[in-house]
Amino acid sequence: MNIYDISKKAGVSIATVSRVLNGNSYVSEKTKEKVLKVIEECSYTPNAFARGLGLNTMSTVGIMCADSSDPYIARAIYFIEQELRQNNYDALLCCTGFDLEVKEKYMNLLLSKRTDAIILVGSNFVEADNEKNQYIREAAKKVPIMIVNGALDGENIYCTLCDDYHAVFEATKTLKNSGCKNILYLYNSKSYSGKKKLSGFKSAMNLDKSVSEENYEYIKFFNGNIKEIKDYLTSLRNNGLEFDGIVTADDNLAIGALKYAKENNIKVPNELSIIGFNNSIVAECSEPELTSIDNKLEAVCYNCISTLMNIFDGMHAPLKTVFSAEIIYRGTTRPNS
Repeated sequence: MNIYDISKKAGVSIATVSRVLNGNSYVSEKTKEKVLKVIEECSYTPNAFARGLGLNTMSTVGIMCADSSDPYIARAIYFIEQELRQNNYDALLCCTGFDLEVKEKYMNLLLSKRTDAIILVGSNFVEADNEKNQYIREAAKKVPIMIVNGALDGENIYCTLCDDYHAVFEATKTLKNSGCKNILYLYNSKSYSGKKKLSGFKSAMNLDKSVSEENYEYIKFFNGNIKEIKDYLTSLRNNGLEFDGIVTADDNLAIGALKYAKENNIKVPNELSIIGFNNSIVAECSEPELTSIDNKLEAVCYNCISTLMNIFDGMHAPLKTVFSAEIIYRGTTRPNS
C-alpha cells in the first residue's frame, strides 16, 4: 500500500493525500476525513525514508531502456530526465538489453525501490506475443506505466508515440513523386515501431501486408554499423539490384547509404535519393545534409511527463497520445515532380 493506492481508494489526487499527511490547511474537513478514514482502514504507515516528508513516496520515477548508447534512446532519456527534474522528481535508469527475463527482473527491481511510476523508453518493450507483455500489466497494478514510442492496451498504462506508419508512408510517396522508380526500404528493428514503419512502406508501394524481406527484393533487414551498411549496399548493387531511392528506418542506416553512394561515385540526390528517420544530429553533419523524418521526440517525451504529472494530481489523462511526424527536407532528396 502506497500513496498512489490511498489516492485511488479515497478518490482524490496524490497531491491531496500529501497535503493531508502534511497537515496542509488548504484541504477541506470533509476531504481530510475521507482520506484519513482510508489511511486508517488500510493501516497505512508512511515511509520514513521518503525525504522526511512523512509520505510513502520517494519522488522517484524508474526509467527502463534497452540500450542507452543508441542515439535515439539517449536523447529520449535526456528529455525525460530533464522534465522530471523540473517537476522535482529524480530518476533511476535501468538498461535492460532485449532479453525478456532481464526486462522483468529490472521491472521488479524498480518496483522494489518504491518508484512512483516506471517509464519504458522504446517500442521494443511491446512484444508481438501478448503473453510476454503480462509483466507490464502486472506492474501497472502497482504504479503508472508510461511507454514512449510504443503502444500497449491495459489499465494504468499510458502511451505516447509518433505515427511511424504515416511517417514512412509519406516519405516513400515523396520519393515516388520525385521520380524514383526503384525504392529500397532498409530497416534494422522488428519492434512495434519497426513493424509500423515497414507497414507504411508497403502501403505506399501498394504491396500486400504479408510481403517481407524474404519475398520482396526491395525490402532489406540489416543490423550493422555504418561501414557494414555501406558494404552491404555495395554487395546488393554488385549482385544486380538497382535502386535510385532509399528510405531508412534510422538515420545511421541513411548515413551508411550516403557512404555507399560516395564510394561508388553515385550522385546524391540526382542518381540516388535518401531519406532517414529520427532527424538526429548526424542528419546535419553529413554531406550533403540528410533529408530525415522528424518524429517529434522532444514533444513526445515532454508529453509523457506532462501526462504522468496529471496522473499524480488525479487529473484525467489519455491512455494514448499520437504525434504526427514531419519530413525535414535537405540535400539528399530532389524536389517532387
